Amino acid sequence: MAQRHLSRSIALQSLFEWDFRAQINGGAENEFFDILKRNISEFAPETVERNFITTLATGVLEKRDALDAVIAKAARDWPLEQTPLVDRNVLRIGLYELLFAKKDEVPERVAINEAIELGKSFGGERSGKFVNGVLGTIYKEMGEPGKDDEPKKKRKFKRKEDLNKEEKEQLPLKRLVGAVVYHVDGKGNTQLAFVHDVFGYWTLSKGGVEEGEDERTSVIREIKEEMNLQIIPEAQVGVNEYIATDPEIGNMRKRVTYFLAMAGSPRDIKLPKVSGGLDDVKWFNLSEISDIKVYPDVRPIIDKGVQLLKQKQDAKGNS
Repeated sequence: MAQRHLSRSIALQSLFEWDFRAQINGGAENEFFDILKRNISEFAPETVERNFITTLATGVLEKRDALDAVIAKAARDWPLEQTPLVDRNVLRIGLYELLFAKKDEVPERVAINEAIELGKSFGGERSGKFVNGVLGTIYKEMGEPGKDDEPKKKRKFKRKEDLNKEEKEQLPLKRLVGAVVYHVDGKGNTQLAFVHDVFGYWTLSKGGVEEGEDERTSVIREIKEEMNLQIIPEAQVGVNEYIATDPEIGNMRKRVTYFLAMAGSPRDIKLPKVSGGLDDVKWFNLSEISDIKVYPDVRPIIDKGVQLLKQKQDAKGNS
């Protein structure tokens, strides 16, 4: 394990150096490989797994944009461009291992803990806590894979599964909105719009309800921001409520109210420059919906939306 920690340190040093140079002169990927080769030669003893260093460092570089998008969503109060160079490269390494490492080699908690130690060793006074907060938030949003392997005495907050009904009802509530967005083309074919996240799922666009907004106003704003679509909410199709855990605040309820919404100009669909953990957006024909990979708790919302659309079509055909 100590050798792996040294390997991560060398990967971090190489990514940091390349990132620093890139800020000055733009930096090319071929320069990164020269930096990495030099650092491995200078700092890695023969006992260190040099292939591990190379795989980790190049993997982070190749997926840097996707990693940064997830980090930006989890650390909204800390814009990535304002985050210290060490901290943001520690976060990239930790998130890369959290998402893409083989779990039998690097369990989720190991990925997070190793990143925290890198932050403590090479960052500032609060770097370890910052890294823990960001990666912890992402880990919770992933559904806490491998959480049952963690001893209860080490847990900061009570597990969601251990909360009773009264405890759940007393948790603070965060309201969100989302939409099953559709359009009908000139030939009468109906399509639904989905966003694709970096975890590999197609899902419904959603976001928070701002202070003073009603849910319909919020969903119009959120779909415009995330899909670049103007929509008209038509009917509520369902509510999805679940417990999430913030690494600093603790457990909270999240309640997402979903609408069926018609898109006014479907050809305008696109992701914004800052996509918050999303990497694609696409229209699907109704016949394709059952084959795409979606979250289990989102599937019933989609099915309800499709059901309402078919009822609308039947009613129109009988009129």
